[in-house]
Amino acid sequence: MSITVLLADDEPVIRDCLRVILEDQPGMRVVAEAGDGAEAVALARRLRPDVCLVDVQMPGLDGIQVTAALAGPDVRDPLRVVVVTTFDLDAYVYGALRGGAVGFVLKDAGPDLLVEAVRAAHAGDALISPQVTLRLLRHLTAEAKPKSRVPARPLSERETEVVRAVAKGRTNREIGTELGISLSTVKGHVAAVQAKLGARNRVEITAWAWEHRLVST
Repeated sequence: MSITVLLADDEPVIRDCLRVILEDQPGMRVVAEAGDGAEAVALARRLRPDVCLVDVQMPGLDGIQVTAALAGPDVRDPLRVVVVTTFDLDAYVYGALRGGAVGFVLKDAGPDLLVEAVRAAHAGDALISPQVTLRLLRHLTAEAKPKSRVPARPLSERETEVVRAVAKGRTNREIGTELGISLSTVKGHVAAVQAKLGARNRVEITAWAWEHRLVST
């Protein structure tokens, strides 16, 4: 079964490049393209693709607004949004994260990382470009707003290890290898962490970890 993808970018050349990269992969299909934010939201709501690949800077609704409209806290059945950015503005990345994005990829990160981000989003995982993670950390620490979310129950030592690994962009399989535990056990820990933090996805776990200084550069 194919992974269906919506591309949202105001530059046709960029969309063409993204389409070629994605459709060169087995089991991946671009079902729609949008040149502005409003069109992206309308198409995504109508077609409900598996993954929406959204540029940050677009006319009309920008990537942050598109992300919030498709995956925000008030969305009953959120879609999976991966933000693609040149990273001109740190605040854009942080805003998209708060809006429910499940991944961030720099436009110059290369085709392999782009494809991996789409597959991760479809699998319910998340992928964040390392460069974005570092810039995000600097933005969060500069904001000086720690303790934004207190766990309903304290995290266990193992759960804290999992949180650190998630914040470093590790996949479930990589976490299992690093910690010497099974894939199903990792998934169980991630689910428990999400429940304790009230986090909707792995990106929100990452934000919490940075804000609470569980990871550093």
